[in-house]
Amino acid sequence: MIFTLLVAVAVYAQSVTGFAVALILLGMVGLIDLVPLPDAANVVTVIMIVNALMFFYSRKTVHVERAILSAVGTTLIGIFVGTTILTFLATHEYQVLRLLLGISIVACALLLWRASSPYTVASGVGYFAGIGLLSGVLGGMFSAPGPPLVYAVYRQPWPIARIQESLIFCFGVGAVLRLLIVLAQGGFSHMAVMLTIDAVPVTLIVTALGASRPLPMPAAVVKNIVSVLLIGSGFGMLFSSLHAMLA
Repeated sequence: MIFTLLVAVAVYAQSVTGFAVALILLGMVGLIDLVPLPDAANVVTVIMIVNALMFFYSRKTVHVERAILSAVGTTLIGIFVGTTILTFLATHEYQVLRLLLGISIVACALLLWRASSPYTVASGVGYFAGIGLLSGVLGGMFSAPGPPLVYAVYRQPWPIARIQESLIFCFGVGAVLRLLIVLAQGGFSHMAVMLTIDAVPVTLIVTALGASRPLPMPAAVVKNIVSVLLIGSGFGMLFSSLHAMLA
């Protein structure tokens, strides 16, 4: 019950801000140590796939910038590295995993919160390849590839619709790649399956409701609330993991 409630909060924040479903869900789960982080990350992977399918189903035409396609290839490498690190730390150094997640959440929240003006010239293939690698590592470890890619793409001089479609495409493809790697490694546990069964209907309902209703407050205010929530949960997990390691 608690997990499905957290899923609803995270998915609604995603529908409002366009990012942060993984960071919010993993941040709250990790803060109260509700379920193992690898299982929660696997659930987030499925949620991201469902969100992407719903998004593209609702669009008649989709336009993805060619330059960002280079990020898809390097994301695969990063995801493999990230899932390998996740498996090792979850088995041998779980508190270190929680510490890294806490640091990542705080850093990503500050990065996304920071307002930046768009570039005058679009970035090239090499730039997106590097960003894709970093996003892949975060995606592999925590199913949270968003922050570096969101920050990079929103600084491009592209139309908002093109930015949104390019991001959702990358996130969807990355989530499918991560799911395939996890399944091949036998890392999708029975608990993750049960949590996914609970999470998917909630994801569908909240996404549909969020898309059909106006925001309860200005988008900038909602974004600030989400960022503060991320920073709070990240610091909480960081300090609790340090306390457990030093105890």
